[in-house]
Amino acid sequence: MEPRLSLITLGVADVARSRAFYERLGFVASPASQESVAFFPAGGVVLALYGRDALAEDAHLPPTGSGFGGITLAHNVRRREDVAAVLAEAEAAGGRILKPAQDVFWGGHSGYFADPDGHPWEVAWNPFFPLAADGRIELP
Repeated sequence: MEPRLSLITLGVADVARSRAFYERLGFVASPASQESVAFFPAGGVVLALYGRDALAEDAHLPPTGSGFGGITLAHNVRRREDVAAVLAEAEAAGGRILKPAQDVFWGGHSGYFADPDGHPWEVAWNPFFPLAADGRIELP
């Protein structure tokens, strides 16, 4: 396997509602999007939204379950103060703040929001992982 992440698909209750949320955050839907699925370019990977039940069926998994699913998405920012600004933007777009911006034990600054379906996003400023001009993390 080539070490690459191509697509992140979120199972959502209402594709149109979730699409509108992500568009309010600045994501631009691809023309390949349809009523039942939305695709967004996201800095080298694609963020996809698909009905939760249909996604579970496709993966041969039960669609039920709630709480923490063992995964978070992350959006790193260039400056410490950008964390609070992005969290405010997410809340204004219809997201829910899970953890306000704060200093963290590893030396950065972060907070979390949940999208309309409860998918957790970390917003982080990490002084040890600078961002390239195109927004990719430059690992040491």
